[in-house]
Amino acid sequence: MDERSQDPRELYDLEFPAPAVYSADGDGPVLIHALEGYADAGHAVALAATHLREALESELVATFNADELIDYRSRRPTISFSGEKFDGIEMHQLTVHAVRDNSGVPFLLLDGPEPDLRWEQFTTAISALAERFNVSQVVGLNSIPMAVPHTRPASITAHGNDSDSIGDLNRWGNPMKLPASVSMLLELRLGEAGYRTVGLSAHVPHYLAQSNYPGASAALLEAIGQASGLDLPVTALENAAEEMRAQIDGEVASNAEVASVVTSLENQYDAYMRAKNEQASLLAADQEMPSGDELGAEFEKFLAEHAAEFDGLGENTEPDDDTRGRDLS
Repeated sequence: MDERSQDPRELYDLEFPAPAVYSADGDGPVLIHALEGYADAGHAVALAATHLREALESELVATFNADELIDYRSRRPTISFSGEKFDGIEMHQLTVHAVRDNSGVPFLLLDGPEPDLRWEQFTTAISALAERFNVSQVVGLNSIPMAVPHTRPASITAHGNDSDSIGDLNRWGNPMKLPASVSMLLELRLGEAGYRTVGLSAHVPHYLAQSNYPGASAALLEAIGQASGLDLPVTALENAAEEMRAQIDGEVASNAEVASVVTSLENQYDAYMRAKNEQASLLAADQEMPSGDELGAEFEKFLAEHAAEFDGLGENTEPDDDTRGRDLS
């Protein structure tokens, strides 16, 4: 039997009664999918999703059956040990929440780990939920490692079938074949089902791909606002990004080899920006990009020594209770 023909309702449990997700003008909600894993450099997607749920008013809509979708041997849950016994475990959670933006407009947020299994049935289930809640637009989030410096604003590349919503955001512009993700499959299948789709990919410095990079998360939320009209809070993430940059700048300034690499990336980035009107691409075949060897052993040592410091940044982005639900800017 075709996987997509199986009953998708076995994959999730709906909350009852379901939260209201229609805006004041009667429009259906935007669906944002923010799946961690394959395309989440700098943990930018996970940081953005967590920030939205914690900074804005949200209600649980649906919970997916992780046992059916996640391979626990490839992504093992974290279990805690008291010293004498196991006393708790953090199981993976894949959920849909109804969230209200700063202006009270509701949208749906799908977030959690990217499913390892049953991709087609999962996308069918999301399509069924989109139909149930009369979704008006679908926006997917990704973050990818790129040869860009941390000293420049995080940039975004967009794709999808909704050209009007993408507006003047950068496009890839080049045909390619690449390993698929569930996020990509969702964009494809929901587009085939007639939904307006936008995919947003944040560019993360490849030397910080394993650390939290809140600057890319802030850029993703700003791009969502541009593509969908949602009013989303970004100030806490921007503050975390400034703090992280200050720490990295201090370390770079004390290491000539690292500073040389960053300068090289800055020159390449600035040249790209100057050539932007000529439709240049950061991934174009004729662009000279630094190799891993060029980063050098010194740079790897620097990252290893300070990874713990970088990982802590961007985690505590929840605002105080009196500012919950609105931007601080």
